[in-house]
Amino acid sequence: MTSRQQGRRAVVTGLGVVAPNGVGADAFWKATRQGVSVLDRISREGCGGLPLKVAGEVRDFDPQAVIDSRYLVQTDRFTHYAMAAADLAVADARFTPDPEQPYAVGVVTAAGSGGGEFGQRELQQLWGQGPRFVGPYQSIAWFYAASTGQISIRGGYKGPCAVVASDEAGGLDALAHAARSIGRGTDAVVVGAAEAPLAPYSMVCQLGYPELSLAERPEAAYLPFTAQACGFSPAEGGAMLLLEDEQAARRRGATVRAHLAGHGATFTGASRWEESRDGLAAAVRAALDQARIAPEEIDVVFADALGVPAADRAEALALADALGPAAERVPVTAPKTGTGRAYCGAPMLDVAAAVLAMEDGVLPPTPNVTEVCHDLALVTGRARPAELRTALVLSRGLMGSNSALVLRRGERP
Repeated sequence: MTSRQQGRRAVVTGLGVVAPNGVGADAFWKATRQGVSVLDRISREGCGGLPLKVAGEVRDFDPQAVIDSRYLVQTDRFTHYAMAAADLAVADARFTPDPEQPYAVGVVTAAGSGGGEFGQRELQQLWGQGPRFVGPYQSIAWFYAASTGQISIRGGYKGPCAVVASDEAGGLDALAHAARSIGRGTDAVVVGAAEAPLAPYSMVCQLGYPELSLAERPEAAYLPFTAQACGFSPAEGGAMLLLEDEQAARRRGATVRAHLAGHGATFTGASRWEESRDGLAAAVRAALDQARIAPEEIDVVFADALGVPAADRAEALALADALGPAAERVPVTAPKTGTGRAYCGAPMLDVAAAVLAMEDGVLPPTPNVTEVCHDLALVTGRARPAELRTALVLSRGLMGSNSALVLRRGERP
């Protein structure tokens, strides 16, 4: 490690959100703080006859208003969300890349499924009219790496670029990857995840997940940690952050919104929810160790909250295992019950909520959930004030990845 790299720490300076409950950090946080639930019947064309009925759709979003037409025709909806969120994060940070240093800024995204809507449309063209009617961008728009590539091209970011494919936990793992890049000398990284799984082809693929909720009433579709838990409702959207080296950020006068203090990751196998107890606990311990903090310093936990009884039980026990006596009093919340789980975008939205909660000094509630059947101090009903300095964000993927991230509060705006 060179002298330039010693002591480099990744901090959050910009935040961009495209979510079912709001586009932009302000709209997202207002709805999250109020505990608004936007889960509803799926309205996408061609989806009406499928068993999956309830999801979180991004409705207040016009890609033509924020993305150049030349990029729109090359990309799927999931990349539209990511590009828009990246623009919001960079603008929020008031960050202008140095044209003389194009390799100082990188891009990292996570993706679970890629551009299913774009791919379905081109396959329909293939079988309906023939290969001459398949567009040239089919080869890239569906690919899970498309968002990283397009954000890099649009922004001129030529530093380390990557795509993390580690299941839903990839959202947190992408942040850890970006933090390591900053530790190795990169000045800034645009990082995050956004998904768009609400198209017929994508939805049919999801129907193979036994954890998916097929409930028909939005208020009953996604109720983790309750006796009525019947799986999760999917969602689209996500969040992007601008991470910077702390010293570089302070030199340019940026506001440090949060510190990425620690991360841990494990793998326990697809749908092995009982085993995820040990795996998630190990990830939490690793994150705490890297952050050099004690369990009792955690002020709030943003839960994975799958909504499957065995998985919910494993998560509650994992927190007890990893945090010890502190688990009995630490507040736990799951704002995603009001928006749905946006796969890799879900933990990124939780990270965004955690940063905003620490800034605002407020614990956001868990929408729709009232009576909890696990030993957790779950925040329900309405938001409540709290002094929040440290947040723990958890994520597990359906294929077995477990991830935990510790955030420390930065400067309050």
